Amino acid sequence: MLASIFAIQGLDTLLHPEKVAPRADKVVRPLAERVSVIPDQTETAVRINGAVQLAAASLLAIGRFPRLSAFALAATLIPTTVAGHAFWEFEDDKDRAQQRIHFLKNLSMFGGLLIAAGDTAGQPSLAWRGRHAARAARHDLTLATRSAKTGAKAGARAGRASAKAKRAAKVGRVTADLLSDHLP
Repeated sequence: MLASIFAIQGLDTLLHPEKVAPRADKVVRPLAERVSVIPDQTETAVRINGAVQLAAASLLAIGRFPRLSAFALAATLIPTTVAGHAFWEFEDDKDRAQQRIHFLKNLSMFGGLLIAAGDTAGQPSLAWRGRHAARAARHDLTLATRSAKTGAKAGARAGRASAKAKRAAKVGRVTADLLSDHLP
């Protein structure tokens, strides 16, 4: 559902860039001066934006590369919103209110796209996986440390028991020797 408006508007912009090029010119020209990959021709830039929207919306709609598609749509929505719905530039209250509604609608769609871009489809995110791996490593280290301490304690107990056994054996031999001297 989120992709539908982008597919329709992207196709329309791709086929008829002249409809939006005059409003887009105020955004495209400054961007083209700063970013070399943006074409100088406003109609060309608008047509590319429409193609990206159509392609990304199609991929998002069929569930292919949903995070990348949602991110691409969000990126195209920023210049589209600034160029097409700059409500602050309108003098007439009715026009200003109408453009503010479209601006806020686009802002809402932007939020939905950011949610879709961050969605992991039930799989843990990379950040969660990293935190979980760190916790697991700390847990394993704690267990290993405890095992080493337990092993050291057991070794010490075994050493003490061995020493007692040696002393007892020695006492037993001495006692046996004494008794054998005095017994017939």
